[in-house]
Amino acid sequence: MDSGKGMEFSILQNLRNLYVPELPRCLQGSDVQVEIGDITTVMDPMDAQSIQRSFPLTYGQPLVHHFSSSNKTPLDIHAPKEQKPIRVGVVFCGRQSPGGHNVICGLHDAMKSHNPKSTLLGFCGGTEGLFKQKTLEITEDVVSKYRNQGGYDMLGRTMDQIRTTEQVNAGLTTCQTLKLDGLVIIGGVTSNTDAAQLAETFAEAKCSTKVVGVPVTFYGDLKNQFVEANVGFDTICKVNSQLISNICIDALSAEKYYYFIRLMGRRASHVALECALQSHPNMVILSEEVAASKLTLYDITKQICDAVQARAELGKYHGVILLPEGLIESIPEVYALLQEIHVLLKNGVSVDNVSKQLSPWASALYESMPPFIKKQLLLSPESDESAQLSQIETEKLLAQLVESEMETRTKNGTYKGKKFNSICHFFGYQARGSLPSKFDCDYAHALGHASYHLLAAGLNGYMATVTNLKNDVYKWRCGGAPFTAMMTVRRLLRGPGSSLIGKPSIHPVAVDLKGKPYELLLRDAEKFLMDDLYSNPGPIQYIGSGSDNKTICLSVEDQDYMGRVTELQAYLEKVRTMVKPGCSQEVLKAALSSMASVLEILTLMSPAAKSSITGHVKY
Repeated sequence: MDSGKGMEFSILQNLRNLYVPELPRCLQGSDVQVEIGDITTVMDPMDAQSIQRSFPLTYGQPLVHHFSSSNKTPLDIHAPKEQKPIRVGVVFCGRQSPGGHNVICGLHDAMKSHNPKSTLLGFCGGTEGLFKQKTLEITEDVVSKYRNQGGYDMLGRTMDQIRTTEQVNAGLTTCQTLKLDGLVIIGGVTSNTDAAQLAETFAEAKCSTKVVGVPVTFYGDLKNQFVEANVGFDTICKVNSQLISNICIDALSAEKYYYFIRLMGRRASHVALECALQSHPNMVILSEEVAASKLTLYDITKQICDAVQARAELGKYHGVILLPEGLIESIPEVYALLQEIHVLLKNGVSVDNVSKQLSPWASALYESMPPFIKKQLLLSPESDESAQLSQIETEKLLAQLVESEMETRTKNGTYKGKKFNSICHFFGYQARGSLPSKFDCDYAHALGHASYHLLAAGLNGYMATVTNLKNDVYKWRCGGAPFTAMMTVRRLLRGPGSSLIGKPSIHPVAVDLKGKPYELLLRDAEKFLMDDLYSNPGPIQYIGSGSDNKTICLSVEDQDYMGRVTELQAYLEKVRTMVKPGCSQEVLKAALSSMASVLEILTLMSPAAKSSITGHVKY
């Protein structure tokens, strides 16, 4: 790797390079400590046995909290061996996400500040570099070129998996050969699931290398009790929202085009939802809505056509419609068609012969598709068994279907407005290399520091976490949570990743159709559709007004899980203090009665209880 050789920075890049990310109070100073918290469990008790069986050495580990000992003196603390030099490797996995460089910069800064003799090695070319031991020593000279910069070009990335036995063993050999104390894997859902398996394998092999993951993915789908946001999501949504809002203003100016915009999102529609909340397009169709309502291709087409016709009655012949790239797999009949195609391709049927071996109904659907979609549906599936969603032009398909339906309505006399005209866009790569927002710079840098402290404490099988993100940086809580505490077992799965059925994994989280962000969208959906309430957030602000703005989804959600855990522990401690042997009968009876009521409520709320009562099958 050239490590920035030949790069010519713009004025803005130089200014961002000089920015010093803010650090949470708990990570400031040279006396950062690691507090070992409560033992973790899993969300669904029904999954516990399966997860423990698959990860016997890393299951049930405790939560970890970082703090500066000058601010707190806990009873149970493990001080990292801060003066001992350590050797750490770091690898980029998954799609490049703005802020990824700052994870490495934060990790480097923390290592060198605690012992200048520590060594940080970056694996060039993603996991392929890990397997082949292709390394670059990350020095101050290297990180100085990439502070607060976009992309993954410091190291690059190629393969995204550490999954097969051969790959895991290659990773183990590399870490043993290079005598690494720690390995940091930067990536999303798949990468951190792979990191969990690597941590378990290393523990089984008694390898001294500890594995830590960092939640970096612009899809925004790595979310759970311990992870409130993913590095890159804030930036991606801000960049895309500006592009969308520019098109909204263009649509309003020309008054003759409908713009169909497909956004990245794959299995979840978090990007589309956030961009809709920021830019206020006329329509957004989420994959989760389609899947929940089992909408067909015809249903979606009719829904859009009805909207076009309603707007035409107000004299409006323009509009902007957002679509997530995973939408195509959420449509029942198209998903079933893709499954048939993928099975045939897996069985060695040539692309030219696939259409001839489809079932009658699948063949009829396939033949009804435009030629360009036919070709795209025949592309080989991704490694997770999903279609190559970035290559399937869903926006063009829907635009053509809507145009055809509007022509039919015109001939039937049910539509008397002007001719429908469409323009299509795919925003898949325009934002991935963006300069990261202030939030992503600070968040990624803090995660890099947190990763170091986990490794310095000798912890294996953890994801670095930063919570309380909706508040100011100095109030953020940092630490780590075991990979296994984030896992679930899917017993029935519709969609990509069917090979994971029955296997403990960190699964992508879909948009919650009962959550506050979606409720906010529903509240204004009719006004957005009919009234053209376009909002232009403008380019990312790095200083001054607007620079501290966070995503709307993060701002409206009430996610402070770690804060509530701490609050609960404080209450329990108070109860122990007040109800001791020798207290009055009245106090003891009140405590017993209250605890019995709490236990009854919690028992009824547990997933196992719900399953036995309702016969619920987990999806």
